[in-house]
Amino acid sequence: MKLNVWARRQSRRALVQAVYQWQMSDSEASSIEADFVDSGSLEKADLEFFQELLRGVISQQAELDALIEPLLDRKLSALDQIELALLRLGTLELKNRIDVPYRVVIDQYVDLAKTFGAEEGHKYINGVLDKLAGILRPLETTSERV
Repeated sequence: MKLNVWARRQSRRALVQAVYQWQMSDSEASSIEADFVDSGSLEKADLEFFQELLRGVISQQAELDALIEPLLDRKLSALDQIELALLRLGTLELKNRIDVPYRVVIDQYVDLAKTFGAEEGHKYINGVLDKLAGILRPLETTSERV
């Protein structure tokens, strides 16, 4: 099966909203998934990818936050909720989805930060995810920079 990049892009867009919803409401993943499926938001998305990442962020939240926090210039609790959602999703993809090149992960979440985040938030997301890529994917980032 050929990878549909547009379906993945749609999934990531919905994921930012879904993780934000979870952070604000602490709802169950299945309830959030049902909301997105029922609303038609996932019609052109990669549903399996959406489910994997949403459930991954929820189940691995503490681990993801522990990876992110040392790279921040402020406390995790001081982050905007959209930025937090973007960083958690980007961290999960960098950590678990080595089939997706790290540059693609960073570019996707920087673009989403431009759409959903504060005016200069995309620069912050880029900086944190770039540092994280060096930690989580040292072979990939080193070989590219040589």
